[in-house]
Amino acid sequence: MNSKGFDYFVLILVIIGAINWGLIGFFKFDLVAFLFGDMTWISRIIYAIVGLCGLYAISLFGRICSFGERN
Repeated sequence: MNSKGFDYFVLILVIIGAINWGLIGFFKFDLVAFLFGDMTWISRIIYAIVGLCGLYAISLFGRICSFGERN
């Protein structure tokens, strides 16, 4: 099974989450809260999905080396 497309989707969401945390750290600006409201149900779903993607991205560490080994 090829999960390359899903891996890219997860990577994009993890990058968006990292950018949001950078904005919070540097400028005290929460982009998700700005766009969707402070802890509304939609913003909580977004935070949960990004968190799950971060957990899934841990599995990429084991597969990074194997990407280069494929013929």
